[in-house]
Amino acid sequence: MRNFLVCKTTSLCYIRVKLSSPYMKLVTGVDLIEIERVQAAIERHGQRFLQRVFTPSELAEVGLHPASLAARFAAKEAVSKALGCGIGPVSWQEIEILRTPSRQPVLRLHGAGQDLSSRLGIHHWSVSLSHTHEHAIAMVVGIGE
Repeated sequence: MRNFLVCKTTSLCYIRVKLSSPYMKLVTGVDLIEIERVQAAIERHGQRFLQRVFTPSELAEVGLHPASLAARFAAKEAVSKALGCGIGPVSWQEIEILRTPSRQPVLRLHGAGQDLSSRLGIHHWSVSLSHTHEHAIAMVVGIGE
């Protein structure tokens, strides 16, 4: 079996992965944030906050939409939890949440984030984002051998 993405519907996708060993490693992370906290940080610190936390590609995709930015902020926190390190050893900029053409969120790791993921043996990631008017939430799952 090859690695490939299986989509049953637009909201239900999973990665089918052939593992060379019967032992699979699984890491998860979740984070919930009040959208108002992100909005307040934008109002207080402006571009300094945005450029510190989000990549140019993320900002180009979502603009200044507070709920979308909050969901990506939560995803970055969730990834840092899944990696077991928190933000610091892996910077905000090294965790990137983009969208596929069908608007499905996708995780891209760079630098220390990619290095740590590789050292942990985590090679496949799934990310889910959601928000209400008040809160944004993100859940990430990483699998490997």
